Amino acid sequence: MADTSAAGAAPRYLRLDLNDNVAIVVNGFGLPAGTRFPCGLELLTRVPQGHKVALADIPEGDPILRYGETIGFARAAIRAGEWVDEARVVMPDPPALDALEIATATPAPQAPLEGHTFEGYRNPDGSVGTRNLLAISTSVQCVAGTLDYAVKRIRAELLPCYPNVDGVVGLTHAYGCGVAIQAPDAAVPIRTLQNLARNPNFGGQAMVLGLGCEKLIPETLLPPGAEAVVRMQDEAFAGFESIVAGIMATAEARLAVLNQRRRETCPAADLVVGMQCGGSDAFSGVTSNPALGYAADLLVRAGATVMFSEVTEVRDAIGMLTRRAANQEVGRALVREMRWYDDYLARGGADRSANTTPGNKKGGLANIVEKALGSVVKSGSSPIVDVLSPGERVRRKGLVFAATPASDFICGTLQLASGMTLQVFTTGRGTPYGLAAAPVVKVASRTELARRWHDLIDFDAGRVATGGMTIQEAGWDLFRLILDVASGREKVWADRWGIHNDLALFNPGPVT
Repeated sequence: MADTSAAGAAPRYLRLDLNDNVAIVVNGFGLPAGTRFPCGLELLTRVPQGHKVALADIPEGDPILRYGETIGFARAAIRAGEWVDEARVVMPDPPALDALEIATATPAPQAPLEGHTFEGYRNPDGSVGTRNLLAISTSVQCVAGTLDYAVKRIRAELLPCYPNVDGVVGLTHAYGCGVAIQAPDAAVPIRTLQNLARNPNFGGQAMVLGLGCEKLIPETLLPPGAEAVVRMQDEAFAGFESIVAGIMATAEARLAVLNQRRRETCPAADLVVGMQCGGSDAFSGVTSNPALGYAADLLVRAGATVMFSEVTEVRDAIGMLTRRAANQEVGRALVREMRWYDDYLARGGADRSANTTPGNKKGGLANIVEKALGSVVKSGSSPIVDVLSPGERVRRKGLVFAATPASDFICGTLQLASGMTLQVFTTGRGTPYGLAAAPVVKVASRTELARRWHDLIDFDAGRVATGGMTIQEAGWDLFRLILDVASGREKVWADRWGIHNDLALFNPGPVT
């Protein structure tokens, strides 16, 4: 099939369901008024790439259908061939949480997928990492500058002596003091920090740098009995150089242990893969997210743990998910997390409509309803076996919903705390997002983006839209890439450039 990313290519649109009364324009530069599609539909207005064109007349107040679902209602009459931009769409109310079907369409388990492995780092607790990193957490933001200085020294002076260690990661944040540490919602950032230190990529050797007078006691961030805490206010230290020397001595003891680790062949079942999307566009729900959903099903069939998240970006499609719950308990847990976040947004005087960004809209997404319908596709078709509150650690293998905000950085931080060892990040508009603690495979929804950002995007799913491959073929290719990246055989672009985002805690508790 012709590459529709080029100017002058035959006009094409994508209709996802036979009931849809809108479709999205595929052509890379959009299409001008007067363009006629092979079906006979003529554009009455210019329509940009990824934006919706009405396939039939839509009277005022009638539903606008995409994915076979109502994404809104016509603000005024829309004629066939007109651009259906966001201003013409009235957003519907969110699904009521008290009337959802729960576990009524639990998918049957798919055939196991055997024989797939990766080269990982086994840990004493049974978990398996994809990296071998020294992690140094902080118990309070006050010490972040000191840690940054110490990390530079560790990289320059110590790491060359321990060649089997991939690097050192500072887990800095803006928490620990000036906060209501006993408030109920403080449990979220505290357990996040505790579970971050337990991430499998850190090999059980994380350490903590504290100040000494903060509310968050450094020892609470490590397992009982761990002796890897350095306090700057300790009277044994005389000056800054002495403090840094203490940090480096503690770090060197941990490096010596980590340096003994070696990659070994592990079943794909030992992977914990996180999924996220950012800078989404109208193609995300057509190419990259379905391809990732297919790969997620393959991972689940191989016995792995796969997490999807972002409460606001599933809220309007929650009925599709509760029906897929493995049982009533899981379905009720999904509703619980949706209700908690509804209440959280209401307390802040916001609602779900605040999620959709200017870039999302420029990429053709009219509102959060359309965005959510495209977002949940990356969860594939497996039953949902568990639900995690923000920052909780994974407990079961299979497809898991890990509740997080949609913010890229907070979601990534919380998935790391849940035990993620590799993340797949889909994007339509593009992002340089990366994590120092785990590799991030970035998947483009459009071939045009993948070509333009050839040294930032790791996988081009846009070929699904142009006919270059099927969703199944893209899913298999992505599955194999995940195993290669987890094994260290392939390096993602963010890691080649060394571009990594800071961690960002989710702190819904009060600041004092």
